[in-house]
Amino acid sequence: MNRRECLHLLSGLAGAALASDARAQGAEPKAMPTIEPPDPNPNTPSFKLPPKSCDSHTHIFGPVSRYPFSEKRPYNTADAPLETFRSVHERIGVERCVIVNATVHGTDNRVVTDAIAQSEGAYKGIANVNDEMSDKELAVLDKGGICGCRFAFLKRLGGVGDMGKFQRIVHRIAELGWHVDVYFEPGTIAEFAPILTALPTPYVIDHMGTVQAGKGLDDPGFTALLDLQKRDEKCWAKITGLERASAAGKPFHDAVPFAKALIDNAPDRVIWGTDWPHPNVKIMPNDGEIVDLIPLYAADRAVRQKLLVDNPARLFKFT
Repeated sequence: MNRRECLHLLSGLAGAALASDARAQGAEPKAMPTIEPPDPNPNTPSFKLPPKSCDSHTHIFGPVSRYPFSEKRPYNTADAPLETFRSVHERIGVERCVIVNATVHGTDNRVVTDAIAQSEGAYKGIANVNDEMSDKELAVLDKGGICGCRFAFLKRLGGVGDMGKFQRIVHRIAELGWHVDVYFEPGTIAEFAPILTALPTPYVIDHMGTVQAGKGLDDPGFTALLDLQKRDEKCWAKITGLERASAAGKPFHDAVPFAKALIDNAPDRVIWGTDWPHPNVKIMPNDGEIVDLIPLYAADRAVRQKLLVDNPARLFKFT
């Protein structure tokens, strides 16, 4: 499939979603789901993270009284504020982090930039942006510690959308030296690969490409991710979401081989994160237990140093 054909396919998917919405007009609206809060008692992990370890994928929700949720949010959630966020990282041994603005806050990125401003250089951020934002607005985000923007191509988070706008935004943020964070439906990496390889900036694939451990390491969706990661030096992968990938449930060991395969495939372009407070998961993990999975898929100390410290420092430009 060439790039033109892929764009046509994606445009068709977006159009189909809109048509489906139109047919549904007049029907009873679905109740907005409320997601489960995180485990309030993270274990102290047995594995000690090295100094300057970075949680490269985490969120802050609210407090709503100060950072209202978007009217177009896809779900409701309890507050998961900065104070709780800090206490979790203190418990598990994280010194640096990257806050990914969640869809509940829409394109209001203050919950991220305010936290960065209080971090004394320990935090960076990934923003939600749109094509209507001015160059001045993007420059303010850049100055505020934002180093990338996120696109969630998931039906439950809004779907594919307008790929023309996506292309315009990406070329604008590339001028700022940002990267693109992308979140896909399971098994769709191959469809997006032509677009990703043509991007003018590095891109990071969320949650190990939403791999499904029950399908095995030979699943075409996962092998497509490995191929893309191997051949495109702009491609990075997040070692996050083992609880999302697992078919067996806790302690999520069936997802470990997938994390290991991605790390072995491109050890200089992998980063790690907790995904706290774990929105939209079927089984809520404990963050201390997530840390204790690390030695299972990154047994070598030098590899762990890359995954946890050196790679995120380079991608997110920590000093």
